[in-house]
Amino acid sequence: MNARYSLGSYAAAVAAAAARLDAAAVLPRLHAHDYTLWSDRPTEIANRLDWLTSPADTLPDAPELRRFGQTVCAEGCRHVVLLGMGGSSLGPEVIRQIIGSAPGYPEMLTLDSTVPASVARATAAIDPAHSLFVVSSKSGGTVEPNAFYAHFRHLLTATLGPDAAGRHFVAVTDADTALHRLAAQDGFRRCFLNNPNIGGRYSVLSHFGMTPAALIGVDVARLLAPAVAFQEQAAASIGCAADNPAAWLGAIIGTLARMGRDKVTLAASNGAAGFGLWVEQLLAESLGKNGAGVIPVTGEPLLPPDCYGADRLFVQIRLDSDDNSGDDAKLRRLQAAGHPVVSFTLSDAYDLGAEFYRWEYATVIAGHILGVNPFDQPDVQGAKDRTVTLLAQYAADGQLPNPITGNPTDLERLLAASKPGDYLAIMAYLPDSPALETALLDLRQRVMRKYRIATTAGYGPRFLHSTGQLHKGGPNTGLFLQLTQPHGPDVPIPGWPYSFGILADAQAQSDLQALQHLGRRTASLRIAGEPAATLNHLTQSI
Repeated sequence: MNARYSLGSYAAAVAAAAARLDAAAVLPRLHAHDYTLWSDRPTEIANRLDWLTSPADTLPDAPELRRFGQTVCAEGCRHVVLLGMGGSSLGPEVIRQIIGSAPGYPEMLTLDSTVPASVARATAAIDPAHSLFVVSSKSGGTVEPNAFYAHFRHLLTATLGPDAAGRHFVAVTDADTALHRLAAQDGFRRCFLNNPNIGGRYSVLSHFGMTPAALIGVDVARLLAPAVAFQEQAAASIGCAADNPAAWLGAIIGTLARMGRDKVTLAASNGAAGFGLWVEQLLAESLGKNGAGVIPVTGEPLLPPDCYGADRLFVQIRLDSDDNSGDDAKLRRLQAAGHPVVSFTLSDAYDLGAEFYRWEYATVIAGHILGVNPFDQPDVQGAKDRTVTLLAQYAADGQLPNPITGNPTDLERLLAASKPGDYLAIMAYLPDSPALETALLDLRQRVMRKYRIATTAGYGPRFLHSTGQLHKGGPNTGLFLQLTQPHGPDVPIPGWPYSFGILADAQAQSDLQALQHLGRRTASLRIAGEPAATLNHLTQSI
């Protein structure tokens, strides 16, 4: 892989930061699993550091994973349905988008939304009898994959019977979790036990990423090989952060964030566009806490320099086989205007493995520079607790509180109060679609041009397990626009006291409550009509 760093006036500050890393022996201490790099307590650090060797540790499992994938393919499986959230689903989804299924292998479909229309659409897209369902959860107790399992297990049991149904499920989890026990109890075909000393968002190069990848015919050994090479290079250069390509990126991210350039803006070429899904979670959930953090910005169009404030660090991820001439020219203009620009070129899609490792390593180095623990997520639990409270209220009263409806002028009010360094976060509790994606992009572009602030967009409840931590624990520079709509036909969760629609609404309401409780600036819009059309009208009003 080729790397290019254009740091301009920030180069000296980054070099000084790298020298401080060397003086404090940060890299040797990282490889020695020294938790005091981030905290005076080992909790959620000492048992989270085996990602450092996960490429080499996982590589010996590649032949077995390949054989399992070949067997599933030969049996006529048409779809692999990944049931997960956050760290257990985003990595495999990025592999699917960038590398894709091998010829003749099943297609992968990732379900990580409790919105009933999304569940119904995933169900309609497959033939359950010719599908394999991967239930993926490190803790084994995450509510969303458990609900998805209840849905599909009921469907398969009704059509195939309980014994045959179990053969259509595979679990990926830690040992001795509820999911591990459920897999044995319900007759799952396989249960892959992951190294428990790897945190969820650092687990893509372990079974959480590699098992789904193998099932769609990805050459796992080929994907891990560049990651192993990068791991070895990082270990060999622990004496000099400036010579360590992963530590150097971490020094750039952490140093520039401390100097006000905390919007890490990813510009990915067409073939690598999916990478932003994964890196967004990694940066946001790892670094957004204690009032500090880095705001990952993915999916924005590249606009002229006068559309940006002085809070950006641009990072380009480019596949060598893509036509990169347009983005290259735009980034040169941004660089000439004084913006720092970093560029990484992947020789082919399988270099993705090394890029995963680079960013994991860089993130923990940036966490040290920013003074935050990159392995915990203290503000995620608050929204979960509020969801539990709302669901208990539903069980008692038979209904949730009425959602906040809002009106389009609330967005104008929100944006009018924006300041340099702020960002707009669009939180869409809606089923995704190409039309909605286009409408969200148009809205973001209009905001960028008029207000010169960064924009992010995510689908709920997926983002609760990623940027949700940043929204609540990071700097109070966010403007939060929540988008919801009444559900059409609801989807029950078999054996549960509430439906997917109730669960999705409780998650949206608890998210908004948590933001407001923390004094964040919010607006909520309940969309009555077609979401894309409503957003287009909203964009025109700005």
